[in-house]
Parts: sequence; structure tokens; C-alpha cells
Amino acid sequence: MTEFLSRTASADLVTLRLELHRRPELSSEERETAARIATELERCHPDELLQQLGTHGVAAVFNSGIEGPTVLFRCELDALPITEISTFGWRSEIDGKGHLCGHDGHMAILCGLAQELAVNRPARGRVVLLFQPAEETGAGAADVIADPRFERIRPDFAFALHNLPGLPLGAVGVRPGPFTFASEGLAIRLSGRTSHAAQPEAGLSPAVVMGQLMAGLPALPETLGHTPGHSLVTLSHARLGEAAFGISPGEADVWVTIRAINDSLQADLMREAEKLARQLAEADGLAVEFGHHENFVAGHNDEEAVSRIEAAAEALGAKRVEVGDPFRWSEDFGRFGSVAKTGLFVLGSGEEHPRLHNPDFDFPDELIGPGIAMFEWITRDICGGQARD
Repeated sequence: MTEFLSRTASADLVTLRLELHRRPELSSEERETAARIATELERCHPDELLQQLGTHGVAAVFNSGIEGPTVLFRCELDALPITEISTFGWRSEIDGKGHLCGHDGHMAILCGLAQELAVNRPARGRVVLLFQPAEETGAGAADVIADPRFERIRPDFAFALHNLPGLPLGAVGVRPGPFTFASEGLAIRLSGRTSHAAQPEAGLSPAVVMGQLMAGLPALPETLGHTPGHSLVTLSHARLGEAAFGISPGEADVWVTIRAINDSLQADLMREAEKLARQLAEADGLAVEFGHHENFVAGHNDEEAVSRIEAAAEALGAKRVEVGDPFRWSEDFGRFGSVAKTGLFVLGSGEEHPRLHNPDFDFPDELIGPGIAMFEWITRDICGGQARD
């Protein structure tokens, strides 16, 4: 483990990470970030550089010229709509936006892999480094795959990592099969009729149904008899009428995030949530509308891909942590499971490190070197070639 963490990143990669951290861009807005990454990749002389892939995606291809597998490594370009509270010299310069999930560090890792491939190309097949837009909204992977140019880089294997606070620094966690939950936001709009607050009987208030939904939706997994821990409905937002004392409300919004261990259970839970809302609304004479947002499919790790990750961790002396149950958070890397054998693993950010999406989170630069080492070992395992000491 000590040897694994001793793999320090070059000063230029740390500088790049801090530069990216200062200039965060939100999902589907990553123009400046994509341009900066393209400049960095051009210095590594890839055999092909695709830009504006699925909006702002960037992909660098390092080709051996010899027939063999195509291996894709993916990181994320986007930041979060959260105000950073850290006092570091590299804190976000853009109000209300911050790299508080570590995507800046993931980009630095992939740029480091590009530097290694520039010196030593794969011996067979191709390696594709994908800097993907809009991971946080679940739209980016789908957009990239839908881009007609994706067929030119369609992989046999796809790998990604995500730093994870709460685990020992540099510890590697992976499991075959289900790894991350499917999720989707469901926005429910209830519409009745406003009235004077002195005559609520003259209107049609959605208050009672709103309360029933706020209690009933989170209880759905238990109500439906789902296996505990396999699904989750989280109340994320609610609004009743206008902020006025003289009006009995005529509208209400209830937002929930629906999560499940697989796509089938997710679809069932979404259908039951809409059914409950429709039944309650109709019983009270209310109109109901639904909106769907930020759709993520479940992430499923291929057994062969996982074996490559496990072999890399063992060879490099990384500490292993057991991943017993799938993670309830979502990652749109799961979409690549429809086109390749996929493997996503977590890399510990430290047991006491601020959690992902906390306003004081910052990616640990100590992980850049180990992350590069993991990806390069997998590269050489599948595509051959000589790694630098």
C-alpha cells in the first residue's frame, strides 16, 4: 500500500488539476474545460483526437497499428452547482459552481495516462481516453454513445474510477455484477383551484394529497415488499401554493428521486409511484402531471473487466476493500455497459475526507499517481506494451 501511494504525480498534472478546479463548468456547459483538455492531449500526439463528441466530449485515440482490442478509459468534465467554501488558493473562481465530486482529479489521471501512452503506445489494439460531458445529469454518456462518430471508437472494454471518501486513502474497491443503482427524478405537479383563504371551500387545495404523497412515496419500497436495500424513494423538494397568507393554494409540486438496484426494479418502482400519485389526485379531483429528470441506468460490472481491475490492484500493492452491496449512488458510466464489457471501481479518498458533493470537498492529489498506475496496468494487461518504471 505504501508503494502504491508513493507513485506521485508530476508537477504539471497537479498544476492542471488545480487549474481545472478553479474554472468549473456545469453539465453540458463544459466548453472551456473541453478546450483545455484538448490542448493538453494534443501535446501527447494521439493518433486521433475527436472533439465535441456528444456535445463537449473529447476522445484521444492511441493506436498500435496492430489488430487487437479497443480499451476505453472514461473520466468526467463537469462540475456541480454548489458554492465551494474551502479557503485553498485554488478554490473555485466561479460563484455557485465547484468541482466538489473530484472530476478535476479524474481528468488529471486520464491526462497522465495520455502522457504514458505518448511515450509507449499499446503493443496491440487501441486505447481511447474519453473525457465525457454531463455525467452529473445522466445525459452525457447517452449523448456520446448516440454521436455517429462513437462507432469509430466503439470499445471492447470500458473502465472508469471514482474517488470515494470514507475509504482509506488509495484503497481499491470493486465487485462484479451490480455496482451502482439506477436512478431518476420524478417531478409531480398537482393542480386544483385557488381561493380566498377565508373561503377555502370555494377552491380545490392539493394540500392533503401533497401530504399523502410526501408520506406514501418514500414508503413505497416497503409497501411493495421490495427486498430491503434494493430500492429507495427520497423526497427531494416540495412546494405548496404561493407564499401568501390570503390565498388557499391551487398548485403543489412534489419531487422525489427513485433508485433501484437494477433497471427492471427501477421501472416497476417508477410506474407504482406514478400510479399512487394519479390515484390520490383523481380521488380529490386534482389534475396531475409528471416530469422525468436525470435518468441513470444501473451500473453492472463485467466479470472479466473486474478480474483485470483486481489483478492491477494486486500487482501494484493497493489495499483492497470489500464492496458487499452495490452503491446507492448513480453513475452514468453504466450506459457503456450496453456497448462494452465495463468495469468501474472506487479509489479511497481517505476515511475522514469531506464527502462527495460537500461544499468543502477537494480531490486528494495523492491519488493522481495511483490512478494512472491502475489504468496503465490494465492497459498493458489487455493491449500490451511497456510501462515506464
